[in-house]
Parts: sequence; structure tokens; C-alpha cells
Amino acid sequence: MIKPFKLRKSKAELNSTAGNHLCGMILGNLPQSHLPENFQPRRSNAIADRDILLTQIGLHCNARTDFNDIDLYRNDTVFKNAFGLKTIASEPVFRTRFDDLPGERTHAALRTLNLGLLHNRSFGRVDADGLELVPVDMDVSPFDNSGSSKQGVSFTYKKHDGFAPTFAYIGTEGYMLDCELRPGKQHCQSGTPEAIKRAAQMLRHLGLEGQCLFRLDSGNDAEDNFDPFGKNQFIVKRNLRKESLEQWLALARRVGEKLETREGKNVYTGFVHHLHPGGNEDRPCVPVAFKVTERLVDHDGFELLIPEIEVETYWTNLPCAATTVIDLYHDHGTSEQFHSELKSDLDVERLPSGKLCANRIILLCAMVAFNLLRTLGQEMLRHKHLAPQKIKVQRWRMKTILQNLIYCACRIVRHAGQTILDFGRHSPWFDVLNAVAASFA
Repeated sequence: MIKPFKLRKSKAELNSTAGNHLCGMILGNLPQSHLPENFQPRRSNAIADRDILLTQIGLHCNARTDFNDIDLYRNDTVFKNAFGLKTIASEPVFRTRFDDLPGERTHAALRTLNLGLLHNRSFGRVDADGLELVPVDMDVSPFDNSGSSKQGVSFTYKKHDGFAPTFAYIGTEGYMLDCELRPGKQHCQSGTPEAIKRAAQMLRHLGLEGQCLFRLDSGNDAEDNFDPFGKNQFIVKRNLRKESLEQWLALARRVGEKLETREGKNVYTGFVHHLHPGGNEDRPCVPVAFKVTERLVDHDGFELLIPEIEVETYWTNLPCAATTVIDLYHDHGTSEQFHSELKSDLDVERLPSGKLCANRIILLCAMVAFNLLRTLGQEMLRHKHLAPQKIKVQRWRMKTILQNLIYCACRIVRHAGQTILDFGRHSPWFDVLNAVAASFA
């Protein structure tokens, strides 16, 4: 028989999100100039623009997206002190202030803040036959906002109403380099050259120019994308459009290398060097890595009357084997996990505002929060020997970071002019939290 507990309230000040303290420490190490106090003149008693943006970043660090969620943190001592907030706005004020923020200057400030956060990080690299490169994965991942009448919501290629934001992730850990919220009906190639150029400029600020590998899918097979890559390496999957599969098979038999496979299946890989991006012969040729698969017998051993032909081709300037190029592009699929972490773990999909300009700012705030949590997760892995369980992964999902680090309970104790977070007698992750805090102190 289960013995019921008695419930009561006391005067003790408890908190269930003590991990916000670590996010605030990471932010506190960045220059305050990255995020100005106000972007335009305000009344002397008005809440600063910086506090509005930091509040939104803090909400995202707790997987909160709705404006209404701010009421949960208005009396939260840890949340307020961690993010350096003088005042936490009420929900109506918080909602309307996003409409007043100047778009371009706010975007630039948040991107600068995010870049400052990335300056202190090291990025995992991929091996391209001895050439160690930092991957930069760019892609569009639609947000499902079906049933809403928000500005910019329209029919996406995923066959639902929503937005079509573009993202750029850097490193094998999945830090977010840049993002941009776009209307759902906007084609994935529209605005991509500008996004690549902006990402390349960020890489220069990080001191990584010429050390990165851009990876894009076939929706971005356009000649305008190649100049913005600059000195960096790239792999862009080609859109075969109306090209003949039979001609590719004949070409592969002639110039490709045949790989060892099962009986009834022929696979050829190699390079061709005579193709121009966009079919524009005024542009220089770009090497194309290919993989052509011919199936004469199916998996069950039955001969096919008409052979099945599959062709994969990739624009690239990598000086490595075609099989390496293909494997590196397939690894680009890992970025889908990063999209999932943002949309599912942090609940950043149904954006809260009805105005596109406000939602663009909110998505950039989510980018900063995403990198704060990613930094926290990677720092935790540096101290995994202190963890209460064995950790064998190279990267923690956002959900795991939230559950183990952010949602740690503590008691707030005020004594001798100090505020102390008391984690009690048994807090499994305290040693890790303490070590991470010491590394940013």
C-alpha cells in the first residue's frame, strides 16, 4: 500500500532551474558592447532593449517559446540574476517591445553576440584524405505553423503551412553559425548566395577562412553560389534535372573506377572535369564527383528485365578521392539532427508573434540560446569523469542538457550579503555543475 505524502508550503526559496546560472556565466564572459543597452532612445524608467533580448534568450535556454511563459520567471531569482536582468517585463509589454525593435540593428547585434560566443569554442573537424576541415552545413528546415495566420506563413515544400528558415551549422558538434527566418513559400535558393557570403565573413572573423567545408544539397545547385565560398572547400549536390542516366552510366564505365560489390550490381565512382555550374560556359569548369550504380539483379536474386540506374553527382573542389567526397556529403545528413534539437527539444517551431519582423528576432535569440546550451553540453563532456553515469557520446542532445543540467533543483540562501545556491545533500550532477562553473569563473 502506497503511503501518501503530506503537502505544505514553507518560507524556503526553492528553484528548479539552477542550471541557468551556468548559461549566465557563459554570457557574462562576452563583452557587453556586443549587445547595446538600447537601439533607440527610451524613457529613463523603460526596460532596456538588452533586457528584453536577454529575457528571450533565457526563455529559450529553458525550452520556453510563448510570450506567456515569461510570467513563470518574473519572481525567479536565479533566472533574473543569471542573465543580468534589471527588470523582467510583463507579458503585454514583452510582446509589444519586439514590434518596436529596429530589425537590421537588432539582427546585427545578435549575430555579433553569437559570433563572440563562438570565438571561444573549438570545432570538430572531418577528414578529407588527410585534409582536416571544419564542416559548415547549410540547409532549409521548414517550421510547421499550420492553422495560424501569422505574417509570412505560407505553403512550404513539406506540404504544410509555415516558415522556411535557413540554417548554417559549424563543426561536428553542431554549433549554429547563422540563421534567417523566411516566408514559407520562398524557394530554398532565394537568398542563399547572400547567406553563404555572410557565413564566409563570419568564418573570417573566427579565423577559419580556407579551413572550412561548405555542404549544401541539390536545392542549392546554382551558379550564383560558387563565388561566395571564397577560399573554402565545398560540396554541392547536383540537380540532374533532365540529364540522361544512361549517358552517365556510359561515362562512368569509360572514366570511372569500378568498386567491388555483390553479383548483379555494378558501382562506378570518379571525377569529370568538363562541366560548368548552371551550364554557363563563360564560367570556369568545376570538378564533379560521381557515383553511378547499375543493378542487374535485385536483392532477392531475380534478374531485372530493365537495369536500374542510380546517379549521384557533386560539385566539389576537394583534392581527394570521389568516395571520400560522397561519404563527406552523406555525413551532411547529421545536420537534420540539429534541426530536430531546435524544433523538438527547444520547442522552437511555432513562433509566438504574429509579425514576421518580431519572429526573425526571436529566432536569432533562439540561435544564441542554442549555442549557450551546446557550449554547456560540450563543457560537461570535458568533465564527464565527474558525472554520475558513464558517458560515451561525443555530443549531448539539447533535451539531455536541459534535463541533467538546466533543470537542477536548488535552494536559494541569502547570508552575509551573498546569494548561495544550495543543491542539498544529494544532487547527482552537482560535481559537474561546480566544475563547469569554475571553468567560466
